[in-house]
Amino acid sequence: MDVNDLAAALRACAAGFCPVEAGVALLISNETFLHRDDFTSRFIQHGTTCSTPMAAVDWDGAITALQAGELPCSGGERRILQLAASLAAGVPVDLRDAITGLDDHNTARLFVAIRHAAGVDESLVALGAEQILTTTLSDQIRAKR
Repeated sequence: MDVNDLAAALRACAAGFCPVEAGVALLISNETFLHRDDFTSRFIQHGTTCSTPMAAVDWDGAITALQAGELPCSGGERRILQLAASLAAGVPVDLRDAITGLDDHNTARLFVAIRHAAGVDESLVALGAEQILTTTLSDQIRAKR
């Protein structure tokens, strides 16, 4: 299964439950883990339902391996995996640690994922996470002056 097919199978399996969709989308958008055989072979299960390819992440297993040092990755990759697992499976995450150190792109991805998990109107997300973040932060800064 190539990366695009795997992403589609993960989305198909998560469909209908916003927090799981959000966690899967965050993992996919990071563009790292689906390209790693050490991740996909250990922590993604494949199958079909009514001839539709499905795939699911073993979030607990991935986080356990990450914490045990068995899944090496950069600090940003670690944070995204932890946040995706928290959204999708309720795996506890220290937000202060996980959010600090994210670059702008991953922060924007996380913002969109959180809004989706919360069931926020997608038309607002269509404005673009970076635009929404910038506008919101600018408004807050002006309000403090």
